[in-house]
Amino acid sequence: MKSTSSQRFIDKVKVRVQAGNGGNGCASFHRARSLPKGGPDGGDGGRGGDVIFTATTAEQSLIALQYLNHYEADNGGNGMGKDRYGRNGEDVIVKIPIGSIIKDLNADGAVLCDLDHDGQQFVAATGGKGGRGNAHFSSSSNQAPRHCEEGLPGTEHYLELELKLIADVGLVGFPNAGKSTFLGAVSNATPEIAPYPFTTLSPHIGVVEIEEYSRFTIADIPGLIEGAHDNIGLGHEFLRHIERTKIILYVLDMAGTDGRAPWDDFAALQLELECYQRGMTNLPSLILANKMDGETSAENLEILQGLTQLEILPACAVLGENCEAVTKRLWALRNEGRESR
Repeated sequence: MKSTSSQRFIDKVKVRVQAGNGGNGCASFHRARSLPKGGPDGGDGGRGGDVIFTATTAEQSLIALQYLNHYEADNGGNGMGKDRYGRNGEDVIVKIPIGSIIKDLNADGAVLCDLDHDGQQFVAATGGKGGRGNAHFSSSSNQAPRHCEEGLPGTEHYLELELKLIADVGLVGFPNAGKSTFLGAVSNATPEIAPYPFTTLSPHIGVVEIEEYSRFTIADIPGLIEGAHDNIGLGHEFLRHIERTKIILYVLDMAGTDGRAPWDDFAALQLELECYQRGMTNLPSLILANKMDGETSAENLEILQGLTQLEILPACAVLGENCEAVTKRLWALRNEGRESR
């Protein structure tokens, strides 16, 4: 049975956005007992409302947009006599997760915006300008204009939103390697954990507390399979969430629970990442040698150490052994990367 959090995670949706139309200008003339034939006093129409996407840390999924996929802003009010302007239409603010990419489906999926930090906004549909009232058209040759303008229509767009998680560390490993167990042991995340493959069907992000006021994020990317770069299984759906991580932590099953050698798993994982996006394996990386409580784990660790120059961190996530040391090393590597920029 899937966890509730997995069912709620949506990372790609299509939406329609419609900005408000501008209000019409007014054709009106001033009338008073002392001035029965006054001049034009028609006010302008109000501006139509915009549809605005705002990136926020409060959202982790695009689930809300899947169920509400049409956003329409208010029209502007019409102008009135006595030089009264119509009210502006209210904007519609749509909150979406940081890391959301907005694409224009009417332009072959062209990327319009990449909302990669908190509070960043993108006006997805622009409200129409209000029409001018007849007061604007008075002249020496036409002192009683009856002409006014209609408001302009708001823009309409069909968009696709795609979420690519932003985290300091991305956990990469084959199914059942122990990624979810490790994440649950070191962070506030509560991914579903069970001794069978593909328990994790959607990414989870955990916040790791190192010391007071110090924290970093870890993303548990669902287990890869060979051929993921060719979109076998849910390959691209998973791999795109690794693109923005700053550090890769390869999680290997040192006990060979599923009959595979950990060094073969490591080579296969690197191949999948490199085939998906050239240069991805050049990111700062560490190896979490998990399940070190197995009978053959120590022997396998010795073999792996002779096959790679990457730093290897032995641990047993299910028992919580050495997990704190792993997080401290990740924290140090994260800070090294920041200092080098």
